[in-house]
Amino acid sequence: MPPMPRTVTTAAFVMAVALGGAGPGMAEVDAGAYLSARAALQAGDFASAAPYLLSALGSDPGNPQILESAIIAQLGRGEFTRAEPVARQMEESGVESPRAAMVLVAADVRAGNWDGILASLDAGRRVSPLADALTRGWAHLGAGRVQAALAAFDAMAETPGMRGFALQHKALALALAGDFEGAEAIYSLPPGQGPIPTRAVIMARAEVLAQLGRIEEARDLVRMAQSRVTDPVLAALAARLEAGEAVPFSQVRDAADGMAEAWFTIAGALVDESSDLNVLMHVRIAEAMNPAHVDALFLAAQILERMEQYGAARAAYADVPADHPLHAMAELGRADVLRRQGETGAAIEVLAALLRGNPDFGPAAQRLGDALRAADRGEEAMVAYSRALDLAGPEDSARWRLLFARAVTRFWLDDWDGAEADFRAAIDLQPAEPSLLNYYGYSLVDRGEKLAEALEMIERAVALDPRNGAYIDSLGWAYYRLGRFEDAVITLERAATLESADPVVNDHLGDAYWRVGRLREARFQWLRALSFDPEEADAQAIRHKLDFGLAEETGAAMVADGG
Repeated sequence: MPPMPRTVTTAAFVMAVALGGAGPGMAEVDAGAYLSARAALQAGDFASAAPYLLSALGSDPGNPQILESAIIAQLGRGEFTRAEPVARQMEESGVESPRAAMVLVAADVRAGNWDGILASLDAGRRVSPLADALTRGWAHLGAGRVQAALAAFDAMAETPGMRGFALQHKALALALAGDFEGAEAIYSLPPGQGPIPTRAVIMARAEVLAQLGRIEEARDLVRMAQSRVTDPVLAALAARLEAGEAVPFSQVRDAADGMAEAWFTIAGALVDESSDLNVLMHVRIAEAMNPAHVDALFLAAQILERMEQYGAARAAYADVPADHPLHAMAELGRADVLRRQGETGAAIEVLAALLRGNPDFGPAAQRLGDALRAADRGEEAMVAYSRALDLAGPEDSARWRLLFARAVTRFWLDDWDGAEADFRAAIDLQPAEPSLLNYYGYSLVDRGEKLAEALEMIERAVALDPRNGAYIDSLGWAYYRLGRFEDAVITLERAATLESADPVVNDHLGDAYWRVGRLREARFQWLRALSFDPEEADAQAIRHKLDFGLAEETGAAMVADGG
């Protein structure tokens, strides 16, 4: 068991300061406070976790789990200076904690204590094999020992699974030391032998080539990267190279920047391999080492949004500088978060302002259309979608989505001819998209038009996504409108199993039951439909059916155009 803190009063004071509390003298609380804090942390609600942790401290001031939870809470909020004293308290108490270790590495980087970092590594402070190896290399460089740094990266490259990371950072270290030829020798290694070609690696290599006077090669490198992915940061570099601007090496300006890039590299590698919380912890450490690391700030915002911490994500997106190439993407993210928070009007303002400042930015026009449609401002949404379509090239992969969105908007505005033209144009571009096939097919069924064609489209949608209850409901409703009531019952029962709480599915199943003479079951399904959404637009029609049933109709009468 690790030794207890020097005094309970000291531990309580450190914890209270870290959590923003009032200090020692807190009332004793029940053990549920810590469990509540853990639940908040698991949900990513760092702000709510802090007061629970402060309460838990009152009954157990030296508990290492509470101390580590405090570090997580404060790093999650981006409050590095509140996390640092807790980490020091843990280390002084002999508690081994990777979370505390990563905070202390960042604190030493901020203080320029490079030899202290190396001494701590030699003494056994550990975060992870990858983080420790990268930290050792950059700490040597920070201490002015370039050859020792390069040797550390070379040793790291011999460790299975670390070669790509080691070479990426060795190249950065060489470039920082002015050895651009050495850096390019690493970047030009055959695929699979050198660094993984991430955007950061491509940017660094392009800048290295520029220092070597190989401008056209730098341009070709960035052009090739742009052909594979749309990226505003690459686009900004490409524009500078195309304009003949003198592009300096700026990926890292000093060892602190290099260390921050190392931790950001780890965060990026963890995005699809680890928890969002673990990614966020590494990103926050990169931010602490280099507050100007905008890529780290942007990734933190994305992770917080994914964790459904919308207030924190919104603040992080807003912190992306207006003159940075990622600003427009950050504004899109901020608008998305505002909509998730129910502030659609504010989102529309953000997107409209973004489009005014960036009139050729198609994604802003598309998102503006989405927000306006959500606000029932259909005519304005039509204008936004049309603008987005004008900005999208004929080969743009997003074109079918824009046509689909405009088709839905036109449908809502009772412009069926325009909607149908857009539906068909979208299907021409994306003939195997089930959501598109289903929406257009169901619209035709609901209008009683081209039912044979509608049935074929919906059948294709179901074949593409056979577990989608909404598509199966559309298929059952098509059978119903064609007068194939037995088929409709079987299909709509499947839909109701998959979408048991959907009022439309239950309403449809009730209608089908009525047509095959299962009157009691029909009324039961209508009652279910009414119970799920009593304010739904068809509630009055459902109540009428409950009172009077369905009027007698033949299948032929339902097929408005003969199928």
